[in-house]
Amino acid sequence: MPVRVPRNLLLLPLAILAGCASGGAPRPTKATPEVNALYDRMNQASKGYEASIDQARRGDTPTADRTRKQALDQLKDASARCGLTPGCDPQRFAAVFDRLLRLKDGSFIEGEDADDTVQGAEVGAQPGDAGSSVALGSLPQAQRSVTMLKGQQFSDLMVMNGPVKAALEMWLTQLRPNLMDAYVNYQMMRYKMWPAYKKADLPEALLFGIMAKESGGKVHAVSRSGASGPLQFMYATGLRFGLSNEDGFDQRFDPTLAAQANAEYIDEQLGAFNNNLELTLAAYNGGEGRMRRIAATSPGASFYDPQIYGQMSAETRDYVPMVLAAAWLFLHPDSYHLTWPKIDGEGGQIVLKRPASLTELTVCLGSAQGMTNGWFRTLRNLNPRLDPQQTQPMGARLEVPRQLEKAYATSCTDGPWPILASDLHNAVKIVAPPPPAATSSALANGPSPASKPASGGSRSYTVRRGDTLVSIARKSNCADVEDIARMNGLKGHQLRVGQALRVPVCR
Repeated sequence: MPVRVPRNLLLLPLAILAGCASGGAPRPTKATPEVNALYDRMNQASKGYEASIDQARRGDTPTADRTRKQALDQLKDASARCGLTPGCDPQRFAAVFDRLLRLKDGSFIEGEDADDTVQGAEVGAQPGDAGSSVALGSLPQAQRSVTMLKGQQFSDLMVMNGPVKAALEMWLTQLRPNLMDAYVNYQMMRYKMWPAYKKADLPEALLFGIMAKESGGKVHAVSRSGASGPLQFMYATGLRFGLSNEDGFDQRFDPTLAAQANAEYIDEQLGAFNNNLELTLAAYNGGEGRMRRIAATSPGASFYDPQIYGQMSAETRDYVPMVLAAAWLFLHPDSYHLTWPKIDGEGGQIVLKRPASLTELTVCLGSAQGMTNGWFRTLRNLNPRLDPQQTQPMGARLEVPRQLEKAYATSCTDGPWPILASDLHNAVKIVAPPPPAATSSALANGPSPASKPASGGSRSYTVRRGDTLVSIARKSNCADVEDIARMNGLKGHQLRVGQALRVPVCR
C-alpha cells in the first residue's frame, strides 16, 4: 500500500535549501571532487527514498520507514553542506526535492496530508508548522534553472515555476486537442525520430515537447518565416546540420533527418550554454547568436533572471515553458488527469496491389484500427516525399504503421472501397486540379515538385516590408521557397526591404 507522509516532512530540508540558494555563489565550470561527492549523496538519497516506496508496496512498513528516514536525513545533510561548499549548485537539490514532492505513488501528493503526525516527527517537522509556507515560498522560483546533464533523467531536473504551470494549464485546456493530436502523430513517427535522441543521450520527452510546440507533428508544416518540417528548421540552420534539397525534396520535411539534426543542434547548444536547457531552448526559438549575446551580459544567470528574461521576445518567453510543460505532460499524464491514447506505432510497409494515391488510401482505409480522424496525416508523415494527390504505381512500397498492413489487404486491394476512393479522386482531378506547390495549400502540405506549373523565365521583384520568401513564393504560383532562394543565391531566408529578387513566372 502507498505510504502517506505529510508534505511537512520535507519542509525542514527545503528551508535549509532556500537559505543555500539565496547565496548565489558563482558556479565553476567543472565540479570539484567535493561537489561531486555531494551530488552522489543526493542521488543515493533520492534512490533510497524511491526504494522505501517499493518496500511499502510490498507491505514491509517498518523497513520502509527506516529507509525513508535515512534517505531524507542524507538528503537534508547534503543540501545543507551544499550551501557551504564552493561550486555546489543548490538548484539541483531543489529539483530533487521538487520531484520527491510529486512522486505519484509516494507520500507527497496534493490532498494526501493524512494523519501521519508520528512519521512527520521523525525529521523534527510537525504538521502545521508555522515555518512551512514560509519555507516553500522562500524558494527562488524565478531563479530555478532547468538544467540537463547527460545520463540523468529529465524528470530528475524538471522544476516547476509560474510560467511552466501556466503553460501546463494552456496545454490542458485551450490547446488540449493540439496536444492530443501531437501525441498521436509523434507515436506514429516514433520509430523514425526517437533513435536519434536516444543515441545522443537526450530525453524523449524533450523531443516530444519541441515537436508539440513547433508543428504538432505535421511534418510538412511551414511557418510564416519559412521554418519548415516537424521540428521547424530555418533553411540556413537546416543546411548547417545536413538538411539540404535532394532531387527537389526539402529534407527538413523528413522526420528521421529532422530529428537527427535537432539532436545535434540541442547537443551543440547545451555545450554552448553550460547544459542549461532553458537557454538552449531559447536559442532554438530565438536564434543562438542573439541568445549568446544576451547570456553573456549576465554569466550564470538563469533564463528567468530579469536580466535575461526581460530581453527575450514575447514569443521566446512563451516558447520555453510551453516546450517544458509538454515534455512534463509526456512523462506524467496521470498527475494531471490526462490519459494518452494507446498507440501502436510500430513501422511497417505495404506493396500496392493496384495504383493508388495517399488520398485514395485514406478513403479506403476509413477508420481502420479505431483511428476516428482517419489515416491521412499518418500516411503523409511516414511518406513525406510523396505528393498525396499523385497516383503511385502498382508495386510501389509505402511506409505505414504495421497495424495497417492487414487493413490494407482487407479494404484497399479489392472490393467497393478502393473503387469508391478512385472515383472520388478522379472527380477531384477533373473538377479542381491539384494546386501548384507555391500556393497556400501546398505550403501546408509540403513541396510537390510533380505538381508545379512550368516556369517560363523570371521577373524582378522588390522586397517590401513584411515580405517573406513564403509570401513571395505564394504570389509566384510556379515556384517554392527553395526555387527562389537558389535563383537569388540566398544562403538563408533573410530578406531586406528594397532588395531586388528574381522570381520565376509561369508559362
